[in-house]
Amino acid sequence: MILTETELRSLVELRHRSPHDLLGMHPLGDGSGVVVRALVPDAATIAVEPVHEKNQPRIRLRRLHPAGLFEGVSRKARRVYAYELVITDRDGRVRRTRDPYSFLPTLGPADLFLFNKGDDRRVYEKLGAHLRTLDGVPGTSFAVWAPNARRVSVVGDFNRWDGRFHPMRMLGVSGVWEIFIPGVGEGALYKFEIEEVTGRVTLKTDPYGFFFEVPPKNAAIVWDTRKTVWSDAAWLEQRRQRNPLRAPMSIYEVHLGSWMKKTAGESFSYRELAAPLVDYVRWMGFTHVEFLPVMEHAFYPSWGYQVTGFYAPTSRYGTPDDFQYLVNALHEAGIGVILDWVPAHFPRDDWALARFDGTALYEHEDPRKGEHPDWGTLVFNYGRHEVANFLLGNALFWCDRFHADGLRVDAVASMLYLDYSRKPGEWIPNIHGGRENLEAIEFLKQFNHLVHTEFPGVVTVAEESTAWPLVTRPPYVGGLGFTFKWNMGWMHDTLGYFRRDPVHRKYHQNDLTFAMLYHHHENFILPLSHDEVVHGKGSLLGRMPGDDWQRFANLRALLAYQWLFPGKQLLFMGGEFGQSGEWNADAQLDWWLLDAGPYHRGVQRLVLDLNRLYAAEPALWDGDYDPNGFAWIDCSDHENSVLAFRRRDAAGERELVVILNLTPVPRFGYRVGLPRAGRWREVLNTDSALYGGSNLGNLGGVNAEEYPWHGLPWSAALTLPPLSVIAFRADADT
Repeated sequence: MILTETELRSLVELRHRSPHDLLGMHPLGDGSGVVVRALVPDAATIAVEPVHEKNQPRIRLRRLHPAGLFEGVSRKARRVYAYELVITDRDGRVRRTRDPYSFLPTLGPADLFLFNKGDDRRVYEKLGAHLRTLDGVPGTSFAVWAPNARRVSVVGDFNRWDGRFHPMRMLGVSGVWEIFIPGVGEGALYKFEIEEVTGRVTLKTDPYGFFFEVPPKNAAIVWDTRKTVWSDAAWLEQRRQRNPLRAPMSIYEVHLGSWMKKTAGESFSYRELAAPLVDYVRWMGFTHVEFLPVMEHAFYPSWGYQVTGFYAPTSRYGTPDDFQYLVNALHEAGIGVILDWVPAHFPRDDWALARFDGTALYEHEDPRKGEHPDWGTLVFNYGRHEVANFLLGNALFWCDRFHADGLRVDAVASMLYLDYSRKPGEWIPNIHGGRENLEAIEFLKQFNHLVHTEFPGVVTVAEESTAWPLVTRPPYVGGLGFTFKWNMGWMHDTLGYFRRDPVHRKYHQNDLTFAMLYHHHENFILPLSHDEVVHGKGSLLGRMPGDDWQRFANLRALLAYQWLFPGKQLLFMGGEFGQSGEWNADAQLDWWLLDAGPYHRGVQRLVLDLNRLYAAEPALWDGDYDPNGFAWIDCSDHENSVLAFRRRDAAGERELVVILNLTPVPRFGYRVGLPRAGRWREVLNTDSALYGGSNLGNLGGVNAEEYPWHGLPWSAALTLPPLSVIAFRADADT
């Protein structure tokens, strides 16, 4: 088996697409022995020594080419055997290693078929870097999809970042390059050196990397994400049995780097954050935490929305194990974890996904489809099977390896519409001439189907800002299949109403009532998210009109309205105590405000009590999406800016009556219709002195009078505190 000149040059010039065919040990064609070849650029001499069968020959290799290509032949061996390379470098140092080119591929035909078909649900177990033991030899297998590359090499701190040491092999026509490198263990740094068809050589980080250097460095790190010992089995089983539509969900949205800091410039690690965050969220009574994207991102001011490492929690706060520790701690405390997930776009960093193998691989070639005009990012090509598999596998990865209880999908509208933020001529219609992105629609349906069937109980949430129909309906009836959708209309209308001076509110009461006209079209979450406290919008408190007393009273009324209105609710950190300034991702929340006077602590106490009332009262969550779960008592008193409504559980056994008085004028003897006879206890009053209010109200409750009002058989004359929300429950146990 003599090398031809073409074969020799293909090896030393790193042009052979399957160097394993020529390197390593191979039987001679006539069966008379074996030939061994090794490409080791820094070697002075190389010898082959058997490792299991000591009776096999030791072979000394001779240099074939100055580039470090060696070859040796033995007529004593009749078959291939396990061996070590004993390498002496030019400085006389000796090292021993199993030959990377002596191992069979770590991916089989079925793996490659499923990946190219876009149907490998555990693709993250195949591509990327994986610690393995092959033939008793520990090491790491590397696999990367780069179908249009001329050559791909693994480079890292184990080979001096030199692409001549470990060129990979292309597996058939799959576009996947693979190699197993003995001795490479956890913690090793690596990248892929890719030679494009033009001859240009680039360094790319691993699209499937589990761990990365702390930005601005960007090498991937070999890591095993399976070694954490979880203790949340009871939580996962309870989650699997739960119907999230009929369960309480009160979400605390958190940015990990700015919730709380150790010092002005130093954030807590995942492990350090676990105790204070768990204690605070549990004390406040939130059922879930939603993290802004934890996936690795080079640009910190993107808050994680420009992802460069889709399979890795950011190393800014620790290792993947540390993030698993945080999730496990939240689960042990009975708190769910929702992760922001960003499949809509990715940044242009030349070391990440952009033009990965020199071509538009993950994105579209045509900028009218492949470039996002709003964010200067690139749009995924959802119609390409391997790209869809990358993203679908990623969604399942976070549910599998990190036990995520939900994925909130960012910027869904930008995925659904081909003309999103584009002018005429800047977009390409679909095959039917329409503006719908048919590939993205199918991708989202498949995403929701896989998450819900592979991980029952995990929720998916769409941030979708248009009137796209059936977002939260199953694909089999034409829907996208999400569990929930953010109600952006409710958010916009409600904040628009509350920022108005109360004297003008009587002209805009429809802003508060309009949401019920479309409420049952989708399964809504009511969000007051990070997007509402950035980019010059100020804080929630800063939007409220009036003096300090009125601003805080308005904020308390807004939050109570959010909690008591049908739909689950989400609140961004800081909103729960009336953060005064706009959110600053470079600093921690203004916790000092809690000691600056009664108002901020009063808002915090209100949110705590809202969560307690919410958890204890099925009428506030069991019937969120049931037509019987809500009814207006009266929404026509525009002149006084007063609204009243009922909340009921699905069985109609538990019932609350809620009244909003949204002017600073107290109203005495204000009659409200009631659906039942008996005693009605006041279970919430945002004007309570506990919260910083004036302490007007209906202490002790009221008795329903057999006096028909608002179309109901009973009623009561109530005291409506100024700028307040009050709630009553018709039972004896309060």
